[in-house]
Amino acid sequence: MQLTEKELDILQIIEDNGRIEVGVLAKMVDLSEVETRGILDRLENQRIIVEYGAIIDWRKVDNFEGVTAMIDVKVTPKRDVGFDEIAKNIYRFPEVKSVYLMSGAYDLSVVVEGRSLSQVANFVSERLATLDSVISTTTHFIMKKYKHDGTIFDQGEDDRRIVVSP
Repeated sequence: MQLTEKELDILQIIEDNGRIEVGVLAKMVDLSEVETRGILDRLENQRIIVEYGAIIDWRKVDNFEGVTAMIDVKVTPKRDVGFDEIAKNIYRFPEVKSVYLMSGAYDLSVVVEGRSLSQVANFVSERLATLDSVISTTTHFIMKKYKHDGTIFDQGEDDRRIVVSP
């Protein structure tokens, strides 16, 4: 779908701040609030804007031992559906936060979140690795997040001075 410059500007702004008020957004792109709300509604209805989200630094929450793992998965694609069917079987698990088709040694990259290392390990060994098309998995536990989806965690003085331009 071809978008206007204003629509592209709106998408870039809300990608950085999904909670921005429509009035502020309208001023930033030099449109009326009604026009801006209409664009947002249309982009949401067409699923160009898929969802609005928050980035949480779970390390700062007491008594929460959340664990994130990135799992490389090698699979055997099925005739006529390729990787889509196995990807769908994987992304339906509630522990799975993301699934990507990749180039390279592994076919899929799966991001999984759980309450503990053992919970994620059990998911991989008992649910993921046992799926019919899965040949092998390699699990990488994330030890610390420094930057996620463009957001820097634990910004120091030097990080606050970084100016990012689109």
